[in-house]
Amino acid sequence: MGLSSVLLGMMGALLPLLPTVPFMILGAYCFARSSQRMHDWLLNHRLFGPAIADWQRSGAISKSAKYAATVSVAAVFSLSLIMGLRPMLIGIQAVTLCGVMCFIWTRPHH
Repeated sequence: MGLSSVLLGMMGALLPLLPTVPFMILGAYCFARSSQRMHDWLLNHRLFGPAIADWQRSGAISKSAKYAATVSVAAVFSLSLIMGLRPMLIGIQAVTLCGVMCFIWTRPHH
């Protein structure tokens, strides 16, 4: 499970619609219970480590990550509008993305 999460997170670093940090946090959670070496590697990783440490310490998401998430969500929603998806799909997407944004912006930041 830990390896799958880390692989998905690495793919997310390259693919715009796949999240990175949530998968890395899940990977760290799994490795904390199975592989201390992999857990330490994730926590000390120069790109992923700070976000994982912030989340583990206080459930925090950095301001830059919040802004990046907001821009990504706006881009995806705009693309859906441009593509002319059915109104029901747009509505479901709007409710889901609003929930995601509420969650992200109510987390503390450092």
